[in-house]
Amino acid sequence: QVQLVESGGGLVQAGGSLRLSCAASGRSFSSYAMGWFRQAPGKEREFVAAIRWSGSRYYADSVKGRFTISRDNAKITVYLQMGSLKPEDTAVYYCAADLNGSLWPNRDQTGYDYWGQGTQVTVSS
Repeated sequence: QVQLVESGGGLVQAGGSLRLSCAASGRSFSSYAMGWFRQAPGKEREFVAAIRWSGSRYYADSVKGRFTISRDNAKITVYLQMGSLKPEDTAVYYCAADLNGSLWPNRDQTGYDYWGQGTQVTVSS
């Protein structure tokens, strides 16, 4: 069983920055691939970024160059540093764990085994 708890969301002006954190439980965290997804009101949940156990990273085109995913295996935490935020980045952000990690990059939410409860990010114009 893996538990994921996101934090760090909030209200920020366009052009600003936020760092989301996802604290995980589980003894094999370092072997998981971790992903961030987001869901805006009235829209489907979409892939944002993923990081493999090896440190390989992959981003959606919409956030490439603005967001950075990272992980600290000692702290069992994955981060999403978000910069140059836009109103269209407003969404509930979820982290997810892919215990298998064999599909890379894994942009399909059905390929993730555990999910956090989400954290709201609101970007004002």
